[in-house]
Amino acid sequence: MSANLKYLSLGILVFQTTSLVLTMRYSRTLKEEGPRYLSSTAVVVAELLKIMACVLLVYKDSKCSLRALNRILHDEILNKPMETLKLAIPSGIYTLQNNLLYVALSNLDAATYQVTYQLKILTTALFSVSMLSKKLGVYQWLSLVILMTGVAFVQWPSDSQELDSKELSAGSQFVGLMAVLTACFSSGFAGVYFEKILKETKQSVWIRNIQLGFFGSIFGLMGVYIYDGELVSKDGFFQGYNRLTWIVVVLQCLFPWSHPCNSGYFPIWL
Repeated sequence: MSANLKYLSLGILVFQTTSLVLTMRYSRTLKEEGPRYLSSTAVVVAELLKIMACVLLVYKDSKCSLRALNRILHDEILNKPMETLKLAIPSGIYTLQNNLLYVALSNLDAATYQVTYQLKILTTALFSVSMLSKKLGVYQWLSLVILMTGVAFVQWPSDSQELDSKELSAGSQFVGLMAVLTACFSSGFAGVYFEKILKETKQSVWIRNIQLGFFGSIFGLMGVYIYDGELVSKDGFFQGYNRLTWIVVVLQCLFPWSHPCNSGYFPIWL
């Protein structure tokens, strides 16, 4: 049963990975009448959905008792302000990361993005060694070298890129590449930082997710106000939203790399 569960989890992970990347890329390049949806608002909506989902999970763990749920949220969040504030750092980084991924998929094709973003495994490994004092074996370092080589080959210029340049300029490709590389570093650091916090405290992952979502929503709304405030005041917060947009938001809410424990990718194969 445990082996079947692992393969089932792997299959779900692959489905989520490919479906999110393809739908997000398609939603950012789809040409429709009217304004396109704002990625900054999509990040905020995803954070709010995460909070709702985690509250429901805590409610389930508390035997579906509203009184027990209220007591847990009050004791673990309100009565522990310093523990809650610790999550502000990774939350801000994750909010930046999620916005950068929209930028990356708006300027890179899905295949290039997906392969390049796997560098987060390398950054997570390096931060795990430096922050958690983990030790890697020869085969693990060799795997990281192979990963870097594969990403380098993907970025190597080819004749096919002449055709792609009709849709994506060199400038936009550079912007997309810088966005995904920055997201890789932020993902690695925030994931390991969050893992360190989890190991130092006894709070559940769901409580920590609620705390992350709270700060993520605040940082996300700040980003909406600073960068897209005029557009929101003109056409509304949900401008350009359609069925595809909501699919992207839900997938982002459920997707592992938007989950704080994305550093879990790394320990699995270690």
